[in-house]
Amino acid sequence: MAVIGLDLGGTKLAAAIFDTEGTILFQTTVPLEKRRGKQVGSLITSTLSELLSYSEKNLHNITAIGICIPGISWSKTGKVWAPNIPEWDDYPLKEEITSSLNGKNIQVKIDSDRSCYILGEVWKGSASGCSDAIFLAVGTGIGAGILVNGQILRGSNNIAGAIGWLALDKPFLEKYTSCGCFEYHASGEGLARVAREIIKDKPDYQGALKIRNPEEITARDVFEQYKNGDEAATDVITQAIEFWGMTTANLVSLFNPEKIIFGGGVFGPAVQFLDQIMNEARKWAQPISINQVQLEASALGSDAGLYGAGYLALKH
Repeated sequence: MAVIGLDLGGTKLAAAIFDTEGTILFQTTVPLEKRRGKQVGSLITSTLSELLSYSEKNLHNITAIGICIPGISWSKTGKVWAPNIPEWDDYPLKEEITSSLNGKNIQVKIDSDRSCYILGEVWKGSASGCSDAIFLAVGTGIGAGILVNGQILRGSNNIAGAIGWLALDKPFLEKYTSCGCFEYHASGEGLARVAREIIKDKPDYQGALKIRNPEEITARDVFEQYKNGDEAATDVITQAIEFWGMTTANLVSLFNPEKIIFGGGVFGPAVQFLDQIMNEARKWAQPISINQVQLEASALGSDAGLYGAGYLALKH
C-alpha cells in the first residue's frame, strides 16, 4: 500500500509517493512556469499520471491521493481558491483529478497548505506525538494550521487559520484591507513593506537599505542588514518580533497548544528570534498556558506541505 502527496505552490508542484511509514519511494518537482487556470490543472493530472505509471511498474498499490493547495479548499464542492494562481477563483480541482483517474478506485483529498503543514509536522516533524499543536506559516503571506484534539480545525467553510487578518493594532487602516493587519506588518512581503515605510519616514536615514530602489527591497535584504546593525532593518525586525509574539500569545490563550511550530520562508532566518518571540508572548498570554507551550522551528522546512499531503491521503 502507498499514497501520493502533491504540494502545489506559487512557483512549483512537488509530488511524491509515500509508503505507510512516511518513506518517500519516488519524488519529483515541476516548475509552474507562469501556467494559469486549466494549464495548472493539466500539469497536476499529467504529474499524477507519471507517478501512477511509476507505481504500477514498481508494484506500489496507490490507495489515495492528497493535495496541498495554497489557498482554500471547499470540501463540500471539491473546488479550490488560490490567490497566487491566476484563474483559480473557484476551480473544480477534485472533479478534474477524479476524471483523470479513469475509474481507478483511488480516493482524492484536497486541503489548504496551512492544514497540510501541521499534518506533515505531526507525521514526520516537530509536532510528532502532539494532539494539540499549531503551525505558524510566515512567508509571502501568513496562515496557521491548527490541530485540536488530534483533528484539524477547518471552520464552517474551511477558512479557519487565516490569521494574517488578526487585528493586532489600532486604529484600522485602509491598507490592511487586502491582507490583514498581521500579514501587512510581519509577513515576508510585510517586512519589506515596513522597511520602505520606515525609510520614507526617516529623511535622515542613510543606511544600506536606502541605497536600494525601495520597491526592490526584500525580506532577505532586511535580515541581511539587521545582521549588520542597520537602523531601519533593526526597527523592522523589532516590530515584527512584537507582532509574532502577540500572535503567539493569542494562539496560546485561545488553544492551549503543546507546541507552536514556526515555518515558511521567513522562518528560515527568523528562527534566531524564537526566544525573543517567547519573551514578548509572555507579556500578553494566559500565564499558565504560556509556560506549557514549546516554540520550535519546522523540522520539515519546505517539505512540510508535501509530507502533509501524503499524510492527508494516508488518513483518508
